[in-house]
Amino acid sequence: MSEKPEDETARGPSAAPAAWSRQSSEPLADCRVFRVRRDRSADPRDGREHDFFVIEAPDWINIIPLTDAGEVVLIEQYRHGADEVSLEIPGGMVDDGESPREAAARELLEETGYAASELVVLGKTRPNPAIQDNWIHTYLARGVEFRHEPVFAGTEHTVVRLVPLEHIPSLIADGTINHALVVVGFYRLGLWQKNLLNVKA
Repeated sequence: MSEKPEDETARGPSAAPAAWSRQSSEPLADCRVFRVRRDRSADPRDGREHDFFVIEAPDWINIIPLTDAGEVVLIEQYRHGADEVSLEIPGGMVDDGESPREAAARELLEETGYAASELVVLGKTRPNPAIQDNWIHTYLARGVEFRHEPVFAGTEHTVVRLVPLEHIPSLIADGTINHALVVVGFYRLGLWQKNLLNVKA
């Protein structure tokens, strides 16, 4: 039997990657919910400069709303990028001057009409660190109760669906739930249920 290498984390010809040095930045587009910029950055290995395109966006939040009966409050809405109706958990952007927790409570009420007795932090994730600079913060909303009809802003329109929590894995497995950040949210919930999350309230 062959022995394992002493350091299983080190692979390839070099040490851990170093940060690139940004030489300049140029704003390219303001698209209301995000901005695009071009960075000129130098490779730490040889100093050569290259262009990279970055999407600047506010932090996002998503919420897993759970009733005392064990049902998840999901929403259906049309997504223009995918050109399909998507089954998701509620979520949105963190507004200026707003904390992620405040945004979670607001978006939950606006999109579903439900309010939570408790918001539990499930941690934060980079949506796409290759091209985006923001985080998504995930919360478990416990003891949610219906307060009023959803309040839609602009072009928003959602339909609320109550789904037993135990049905979620099969909905992910068969592709009914296919939004990556929603899947990540439920994965974080699973870690929390196993006491494997190390997050601050």
